[in-house]
Amino acid sequence: MADMDTTKPPRPESGTPATSRPAPARPHSAIVPIREIGARYREQVARHLLALPPQDRYLRFGYAANDQQIQQYVDKLDFSRDQLFGIFNRKLELIAMAHLAYPVEMTEAGFAEFGVSVAAHARGRGYGSRLFERAAIHAVNDGVKTLYIHALSENTAMLRIARNAGAEVERHGSESEAHLTLPEASFSSRLGELFADQVGQVDYWLKAEVSRARGMLATVQEVRGAVREGRHKSGS
Repeated sequence: MADMDTTKPPRPESGTPATSRPAPARPHSAIVPIREIGARYREQVARHLLALPPQDRYLRFGYAANDQQIQQYVDKLDFSRDQLFGIFNRKLELIAMAHLAYPVEMTEAGFAEFGVSVAAHARGRGYGSRLFERAAIHAVNDGVKTLYIHALSENTAMLRIARNAGAEVERHGSESEAHLTLPEASFSSRLGELFADQVGQVDYWLKAEVSRARGMLATVQEVRGAVREGRHKSGS
């Protein structure tokens, strides 16, 4: 990869595994709330990707993307064409993200590309696989015939997600390609996506309400502290 032109903006199609041996997977609930994210989350997408360490950036984009290149990638995201999905923590921070891209030349052939990234502290929870499943069901309902992944051959975590989903993986030296043939949309697939959307929306709303409540409580405590301090000074 040393001869790759790193002046180009990052590609959306590779994934980000852990940079070191991951900790044993912790048990997680059967349902991971995943929210569709639009243009108003562009800044959070940038923060998430810019927080990736150098090795993760290399595996995610296929080369050692610097801050400027990542920002260019984020600035060029077409939310009206592509679909992004995110997992948020209790602080409403984006900790995992998937990009389902529809490049014109591939869409005409019934293909869509998948890329994923997970924050280092959120590894081992199966988020990459869950985001793949979420993107796949959206692709099915959108009439996509084949889900495509392009990744470095050393990106074993990403390729494992593809293989576990039943994708055919072909290795071409330092790079690999995975193709997952998708079924046609059905009542079940549409209902499944509707349910996933509702879970993601409700989860985000609840976290937002809790965050607001914490903010109000902090403000009340600050005011009380100021009042007590004022009384103390007036009484001295």
